[in-house]
Amino acid sequence: MEERSSQVLNPERLKALEMWLQETDVKLTQVNGQRKYGGPPDDWLGAPPGPGCEVFISQIPRDVFEDQLIPLFRVVGPLWEFRLMMNFSGQNRGFAYAKYDSPASAAAAIRSLHGRALESGARLSVRRSTEKRQLCLGELPTSTRREQLLQVLLDFSEGVEGVSLRAGPREQGMSALVVYTSHHAASMAKKVLIEAFKKRFGLAITLKWQSSSRPKHEEPPRPSKTPPPSPKPPRCSLLDSPRPPLRLAQRQLPAFSRAVRAPPPMVHAAPESPREVTMVPPVDAAALLQGVCEVYGQGKPLYDLQYRHMGPDGFLCFSYRVYVPGLATPFTGMVQTLPGPTPGAIQEEARRATAQQVLSALYRA
Repeated sequence: MEERSSQVLNPERLKALEMWLQETDVKLTQVNGQRKYGGPPDDWLGAPPGPGCEVFISQIPRDVFEDQLIPLFRVVGPLWEFRLMMNFSGQNRGFAYAKYDSPASAAAAIRSLHGRALESGARLSVRRSTEKRQLCLGELPTSTRREQLLQVLLDFSEGVEGVSLRAGPREQGMSALVVYTSHHAASMAKKVLIEAFKKRFGLAITLKWQSSSRPKHEEPPRPSKTPPPSPKPPRCSLLDSPRPPLRLAQRQLPAFSRAVRAPPPMVHAAPESPREVTMVPPVDAAALLQGVCEVYGQGKPLYDLQYRHMGPDGFLCFSYRVYVPGLATPFTGMVQTLPGPTPGAIQEEARRATAQQVLSALYRA
């Protein structure tokens, strides 16, 4: 993978970026397919910017980096954060986000820098960022519990900040509002959640962006003289079927886990208020798999990961073979991850994704 990266990078542009970083002492952090400055920068004073302070930048040439972009976008106002989207090769993906101290600075950036020509002759596109980071999931089983759903979402996507759950009066099953830490994290989740629920659990959920305003189905009902009777939730036939046996141990699964046949979530109990957002730390699937195997005397899992290719959406595809000494047949399959700052970090993320699939296979068997 390192050899492939060196073949597509522009050495002169990389050298210019490194010199600029040394001269200015600017710190960049690469994580989850993006390279970030600030959020906030070291010299920032005051609270984080509110809504309307971010702009979306596109039409960026692939060999243009922060040494050219950050000074240009600093001209119109103080930058709280600048995020350049990166692919696995080390080139940028052609777009970035800049967040300013105020909506006025963001508007000034659009007026001054939209259509600005770079040295290569390319012209930047700068417009207001939508900053959407909330997704609405529908058609969930009526037995869905918030803490179980939250753990499943943490397994499928990154950056989950919280979940609120309720039954809509005009919707089948349950619906959930999922809040992510950023628009980028929500966008990545939107690409994978429908297929992930269908592939792993056989559930055909619905998924759409939710604006930051209050969802319509959460508006308080208008007062009436005679309150309508509470509708009875429909039965979910999936819950009436016997639960599948576990290969490693027999245990009672919580309601949502049993409905979708997922591993039981390793989370703390949460209050049942449908309007409250629960914060839960992510679980390391590799550590969980090793612990389960050791508890049941199966030995330490051994991983064989092979990088295959990069998909058109920027995800890296790996094939895996996992040997559990106490089991006769290895686990095989494919996983996808976003690019990371180093080959080692990418391998570790692929290992965690592989462990999650093996855990799911053990509990479905």
